[in-house]
Amino acid sequence: MVWFALFCLLYSSVFANPPSEEPDQVGLIVLDTATFGAGCFWGVEKLFKEAFPLIKHTKVGYMGGKQAKPTYEDVKQGTTGHVEVLQLRYDPRQIDYKDLVEFFFRIHDPTTVDRQGNDVGSQYRSVIFYSKKSHKNIAKEVMADIQEKYYKDKPIATKIEREADFWAAEEYHQRYLEKNPEGYCNHKLHW
Repeated sequence: MVWFALFCLLYSSVFANPPSEEPDQVGLIVLDTATFGAGCFWGVEKLFKEAFPLIKHTKVGYMGGKQAKPTYEDVKQGTTGHVEVLQLRYDPRQIDYKDLVEFFFRIHDPTTVDRQGNDVGSQYRSVIFYSKKSHKNIAKEVMADIQEKYYKDKPIATKIEREADFWAAEEYHQRYLEKNPEGYCNHKLHW
């Protein structure tokens, strides 16, 4: 009887809930999610992965629009309302959300509306999507601090919005600059 109970327990933990493609948990560690729109998602992903090697998962995609399952061809028209975003999952015991938000502001110009460098359109707007009230509060605090320290004469245009449906971009966009090191990137550290 004990063997049967152990078998049932093992079966239910392994097979009844198979791991998802991007787990919210790694072992017993609950991962947090952060989602940022800062222009073309290729450069955003590259710089975050370089600066935070402990990030567990990254995926580029689209958020904030009105169309279900948009494609890159849909979003690049600028009519769906979606933003090109990086969504990352991280262990909050290793990485502080505040550090992620500060880095987000460092790698793009948050004072431009619907534009980053050569990329123009609402799909390139500066936005932080939050899933927790604590993240919203941290984002507001960091933005106020960044405004005071670095952009006294130019208002920050970054929006802080509630997380919406995330639609993963096509596979060729994932880790694009890892696969194409000479590919287009207009992101850099601003301070």
